[in-house]
Amino acid sequence: MIEVLFIGFSLASILLLVALGLTITYGAMGVINMAHGEMVMLGAYVTVATGIYLNLNIFFAIPLAFIVTAVIGLGIERFVVRYLYGRLLDTLLATWGVAILLQQAIRLEFGFSFFGIHIDGLGPGLQKVDVPATLSGTFGFLGAEISTYRSFIIVMTLALTALTWWIMYRTSIGTQVRAIMRNPQMAAACGIDVKRINALTFAYGSGLAGVAGVMMSGFKTVFPDMGTSMVVDGFLVVVVGGVGSLLGSMASSGLLGQINGLVASGTNDIIARAVVFATVILIIVLKPQGLFSFKGR
Repeated sequence: MIEVLFIGFSLASILLLVALGLTITYGAMGVINMAHGEMVMLGAYVTVATGIYLNLNIFFAIPLAFIVTAVIGLGIERFVVRYLYGRLLDTLLATWGVAILLQQAIRLEFGFSFFGIHIDGLGPGLQKVDVPATLSGTFGFLGAEISTYRSFIIVMTLALTALTWWIMYRTSIGTQVRAIMRNPQMAAACGIDVKRINALTFAYGSGLAGVAGVMMSGFKTVFPDMGTSMVVDGFLVVVVGGVGSLLGSMASSGLLGQINGLVASGTNDIIARAVVFATVILIIVLKPQGLFSFKGR
């Protein structure tokens, strides 16, 4: 039973990493970023490339993936999303288009495949990332055998969640982000550079998704479409937890991760997904604002 609960915690950790970025970007900017899942995919491919070209392991891939995906996210915000604020459907369609472009860029090796040039690690094929020896194997805990790598995922998620909380609630940038979440027009009237904060928020959220991709690459095959389902799961966590609430994202990711792990262990993954979606629908019906939403005045 402990092993099953631990698997649920590791699944919840991945969900939380993906959802953290969406929590602040959707909450602050009101943007449905369908390309967020592709940031997860790009983070996984950065891990693959780090091993092939730099001969470095997953520990070095984490900061590299954060930087690469944050820069790409900054570019998406600057050249696409910035011109579509307040147009929810347009941002959804535009970022969906960006997601497709990113998928095809990886699948076509950035277009070099048209010239007969092959880039190792890219293309339509599947890729595998080897976990470092220090993270492989298991260890004993209360009579159960616990995966060292899944423990690492949980620790990394807790560390990044703590960092995000500190940024949001203990820094001036976080104060500005929360002000924009409540009322962007009033925040701008008070002298906050809304465009700059939105860009930094979008880049940080994309960087977190990149780190989630690094974590996923250690136990899941890497392929161009791997991020498609992750963006759906991320939005489920955000909506159930409450838009803009870090505490809500933590609670909902833990709840959905444990439901998925427990049901999957007794039945199969398909039924587990069905139960998760049923739970989400029930929560939305009973509490449309999510488990933890901002209190109005």
